[in-house]
Amino acid sequence: MTNERVALYLQDSHDLRDGLEYAKYAEEKGFEAVWQAESRLVRDAIVPMAGYAAVTNKIKVGSGVINNWTRNIGLLAATFLTLDDLAPNRVICGLGAWWDPLAANVGIDRKKPLTAMKETVIVMRKLLNLERVTYDGEFIHVKDIELDVVYGRREPRNVPIMIGATGDKMMELTGEVADGAVLNYCVAPEYNDNAMELLHTGLKKSGRKMEDFDRPQLIVCSVDEDHNKAIDYSKMLLCQYIAQQPHIAKASNVSNEVVQKIQSILGWPASKEQVMKAKDLVPDELVLKITASGTPTEAKAKVEEYKKRGCTCPILYPVGGNFKLLIDTFAQN
Repeated sequence: MTNERVALYLQDSHDLRDGLEYAKYAEEKGFEAVWQAESRLVRDAIVPMAGYAAVTNKIKVGSGVINNWTRNIGLLAATFLTLDDLAPNRVICGLGAWWDPLAANVGIDRKKPLTAMKETVIVMRKLLNLERVTYDGEFIHVKDIELDVVYGRREPRNVPIMIGATGDKMMELTGEVADGAVLNYCVAPEYNDNAMELLHTGLKKSGRKMEDFDRPQLIVCSVDEDHNKAIDYSKMLLCQYIAQQPHIAKASNVSNEVVQKIQSILGWPASKEQVMKAKDLVPDELVLKITASGTPTEAKAKVEEYKKRGCTCPILYPVGGNFKLLIDTFAQN
């Protein structure tokens, strides 16, 4: 039996109850974790995470990632305490700085994202450690609070706090304050070289070493016995990311011309018809560069490239609906 680390990433393209089956199947096949996305206004992460935790026994359950703006810090800590009650020592808190225009459109002003993130991590860690906390920061103001456990386990909780960083400064901060980094998807493996340098700089500030710092990475993974079908599935996903999430388009080096053409076709929310029309604007070489797409052999080879460049555990995002084929392709037993 092999014991390579591998995890599954679930978003919103499947029925939620099917997601529970995928989590169970991934556990059976030796996957280390299942991570639930929360980005667009479609599916929150906490409800599915509770579902995955309830139907499994060993697999870890992570938020990949929730933002640090919309849940009050007391609620955020209580939420992860609750998840840890459901699945002790199996829960991972992945946090991200969110993105505009979505944040602005729901009334969130993401000023000073680094300060806001740092305060969230500091206070969250203290609360999950069952400390009594008073903290008067720029964003977080709490007075003499603690997680009010009367009937449950009154002991510090082992919930790693990881940051899903994309920008350079956030990546450095991640090395300084977080328990790990959730590296982003839709980037070429070479993107990791710069990320590792930035993490190293941050880790030096906190007196830690890279080998003790976890670096799982989201990887869009489209697996099909038919190479062209796999590429096509990825294009449907990429055209939406390129149009809607400017930080990802920037990180993946997509030309402005391609971005503007795709944006001119896609509304928000995008309709299926718009996606089918816009996907052909995504070049094949971009798909091959920033995703693990193709036959099972091709997809596995691409995932290895990310691991060679610092990813400690690939978090595979199945595209095209063939979740079981992807899990079978990367099965550990």
